[in-house]
Amino acid sequence: MTTPRADQAAVEEAIVTRRDLVNDAIPEQLPIIRPERLYEASRYLLDAGGKRLRPTILLLAAEAIADADPLGEDYHAFPAPDGPVDVMSAAVSIEIIQSFTLIHDDIMDDDDMRRGVPAVHREYDLETAILAGDTLYSKAFEVMLETGAPAERSVRALSELATTCTKICEGQAFDIDFESRSAVEPDEYLDMVELKTAVLYAAAASVPAMLLGDDDAVDALYGYGLDIGRAFQIQDDLLDLTTPSEKLGKQRGSDLIENKKTLVTLHAREHGVDVDSLVDADTVEAVDEAEIEAAVGELRDAGSIEYAREAAHALIASGKANLAVLPDNHSRDLLGGIADYLIEREY
Repeated sequence: MTTPRADQAAVEEAIVTRRDLVNDAIPEQLPIIRPERLYEASRYLLDAGGKRLRPTILLLAAEAIADADPLGEDYHAFPAPDGPVDVMSAAVSIEIIQSFTLIHDDIMDDDDMRRGVPAVHREYDLETAILAGDTLYSKAFEVMLETGAPAERSVRALSELATTCTKICEGQAFDIDFESRSAVEPDEYLDMVELKTAVLYAAAASVPAMLLGDDDAVDALYGYGLDIGRAFQIQDDLLDLTTPSEKLGKQRGSDLIENKKTLVTLHAREHGVDVDSLVDADTVEAVDEAEIEAAVGELRDAGSIEYAREAAHALIASGKANLAVLPDNHSRDLLGGIADYLIEREY
């Protein structure tokens, strides 16, 4: 069964509308209390913006499961067989986890910027940033507990959130390990991406089925999230190479400079490209744009960029096929449209 392709404008509107609702809910769930500096740092990246793709997917999945009119229900009291469920709390919980991972990623990578503002450890200090990340981690579980779902379903959602956080840490550890290894297989990379990136998409898609009592949809929606999450990361790798720096918001080709293992570079290495010699610069600041362009040209000539692009498209198709378990409605179509959006976006 093929999910109809949603109009791109409708998809973007769906993301923006639900993003704004999530933005309104974040201060309610995560107020700035004493000690103010800790909670200001915890909210810093959340307040800096973001597309809110993961909570949008969660809200759309809830709509599709309930076969409800888009935006026609109160997300804080969403219809379920055993009484209303606050799916907005679940959505905010997922976004809080995303912010927690970004803070710790920036610390480990010693990055200066995130979402157009200084990273938390730059804006505040290292100690405060670590505490802010840890606070967000624990707060995500507190917020998930506020859904009002029956105990058995609530425990299942909490268990999924805990497992997801463990897997994200495992994925980050593999990613760090890859930087010091000369040889990494494409399948190893995809396994790492599944852990580091895709499992949070999978949780976002499947948690509403757990909370709303649609057990038949849980596994299919988890598979949808895993596939589109892996495709999302592959597209990120491609954008790092193909999008101009001013649109990307960071130096184009930074993954090459930092010796990041991606599906593009792994394929290129297997096809005789000396990936380690593509860029001579040791730092992002020292790179020459012409050098990046030449490196991208070699990767394109080796077929590596097209290989990664085709892999992303195949994952999106696989992910969308899982949506057949849902009722045939507009929200399901929008979930398919978001999957397409993830590999068609330009930044």
